[in-house]
Amino acid sequence: MERPTLPPISYAGRIERTRAAAQQHGVDGVLVTDLTNLRWLSAFTGSSAMLLIRPDDAVLITDGRYAERSRDEASAAGVDLDIRVGFSQGEQHDTLVGAAQNLRRLGAESTSLTHARWSQLSTDLPIEPLPIAVSEGRRRKDAGELARIACACAFADAALAEVAPRLGDGMSEADVRNELEYRMRIQGADGPSYATIVASGPTHAARPHHEPGDRTLVEGDTVVIDVGALVDGYHSDMTRSYVIGDPTRDQAALYELLLGIQLAGIAAVSAGVAAADVDATCRSMAEDAGLLDWYLHSTGHGVGLQIHEDPFESPVSTQELLVGDVVTVEPGLYRVGFGGFRIEDLVEVTADGCRVLTSTPKDKPCLPSPPTT
Repeated sequence: MERPTLPPISYAGRIERTRAAAQQHGVDGVLVTDLTNLRWLSAFTGSSAMLLIRPDDAVLITDGRYAERSRDEASAAGVDLDIRVGFSQGEQHDTLVGAAQNLRRLGAESTSLTHARWSQLSTDLPIEPLPIAVSEGRRRKDAGELARIACACAFADAALAEVAPRLGDGMSEADVRNELEYRMRIQGADGPSYATIVASGPTHAARPHHEPGDRTLVEGDTVVIDVGALVDGYHSDMTRSYVIGDPTRDQAALYELLLGIQLAGIAAVSAGVAAADVDATCRSMAEDAGLLDWYLHSTGHGVGLQIHEDPFESPVSTQELLVGDVVTVEPGLYRVGFGGFRIEDLVEVTADGCRVLTSTPKDKPCLPSPPTT
């Protein structure tokens, strides 16, 4: 299926803003080695590169595999880069040292460098831990980024709409996963956003991150399906839960409780709200129902070029939601012997609330999925 035309991503100003933020802390150069941050700044999509941001320009150092590709990507994105190629790690190191020779203080991403690599660099360069987090700039998605995330959501929605009616047809967990990932690609996705989760029955569905196996879905199962698509490096994330056949009274009651919790979580999302408060909204409702020990994970996380990124909606978060954040709201209730349910939507944070990006039904049509045999 042909992918819709999407607006361009705006790379303009990203390197300049990163340089200015570092200079405010007295750092006159920035060394970016985290490939996700490097991609966000420069449009580079390869697997090996360093970006040196100097006071007046930026140097991308990569190897021969990505010489032409990096030039094409930077040109298409409108990013002005001095691209230099080293055909071995030693050549790339020497190129970096030469390019940074006039810098007095070079901020480097200590979290993405091994101790050995940091030690090697510090021998020849005036590196110090970067006093800013490049990843903070990635939080506020521009129109091009939001369009790709929304497109990824649509691909996952379409795939699940095709597969969900077949859950009672004797498929295994792995069969469901394979069908979902195949159909997302047919829709136009680059692939799955992460390892698709299909968890069924009284034991597997009680594991929030169960890996699909050969277990066949059978009548009476609770089934948790966590599925997302990838578009131009941007992720989507969604979970829907089902019952095969008619739900029992306990299954129906627990699902209705969780749906109410999830809707309350979405209603709590807005710019300026503490991320921990979104988690508290959902967690407190589970506690009021006497099911706090069924609530096994945090309520949500940011999504973008990474499937898990800032901000995190957890009890220990110190962050506030910002306009342009894209976050999940995904409370779940799990217990071995019962199975489990999780309901997850991806939302864009706005000034007065949020915009839900995932559209697969999650109310009564989501529960149950009757056998068709």
